[in-house]
Amino acid sequence: MSKKLLSVPYLFWSALFIIVPLLMVFYYGLTDKSGAFTLANIAAIASPEHSKALWAAVRLSLISTVICLLLAYPLAMILCNMKVNHSSFTVVIFILPMWMNFLLRTLAWQSLLEKTGVINSILGALHLPPLQIINTSNAVILGMVYNFLPFMVLPIYNVLVKIDANITNAARDLGANEVQTFFKVILPLSVPGMISGITMVFVPALTTFVISNILGGGKILLIGNVIEQEFTQAYNWNLGSGLSIVLMLFIIFNMVITAVTDKDGEVSIL
Repeated sequence: MSKKLLSVPYLFWSALFIIVPLLMVFYYGLTDKSGAFTLANIAAIASPEHSKALWAAVRLSLISTVICLLLAYPLAMILCNMKVNHSSFTVVIFILPMWMNFLLRTLAWQSLLEKTGVINSILGALHLPPLQIINTSNAVILGMVYNFLPFMVLPIYNVLVKIDANITNAARDLGANEVQTFFKVILPLSVPGMISGITMVFVPALTTFVISNILGGGKILLIGNVIEQEFTQAYNWNLGSGLSIVLMLFIIFNMVITAVTDKDGEVSIL
């Protein structure tokens, strides 16, 4: 009974800050301003401007996720091959920027990439052409990769570090070389970590609006920006909630893929 009582604050917190907001989103998303039931808010995703913002967000999120995967996997393998003390220290150093505020990290990249920023100042001093990347899709992708890369590294590292060395040794004893061992043993065993990392990167990248606002200069309009503007500028909570429900469907789809791939639930962050 005492253990059940300890869960009461958590249940209250979950109901107040998770269930109630979700119910509010569904209420506003499925009603119009008069309170009548409607699916127009959800169907609004099919409009040219909304669908364009949605597919732009999907495209940039997929590109960022692929880049994070290509960067994270070799780094995770390097960390696994290091000594325990050194790898633990390196992991701490790698996730140290995450302790800084997300907004400050993005603003720092704006200072680096802007036309009169640090990078272009250095290039100018070296008599090199300036870097024209700020307020473009490339800047948004760079911001996504920088902010979400640790979410790809840690799940993959967590899976790789649990692979028993005897398994790879057995593969080599059976005649497999390094490449065959990687593709037939290590890579299949690390798929749950990859799926978990892909989900943890793709979902926040799909819904972000801060990165595109700051590094895109308001010129890169993603679905997250559209929803944010509906709530804060147009004050159309019904349409903003309807578009949010569409994004929830993407998130649920990713969660289903993760659940199917990682049935044992062994993938977790350190």
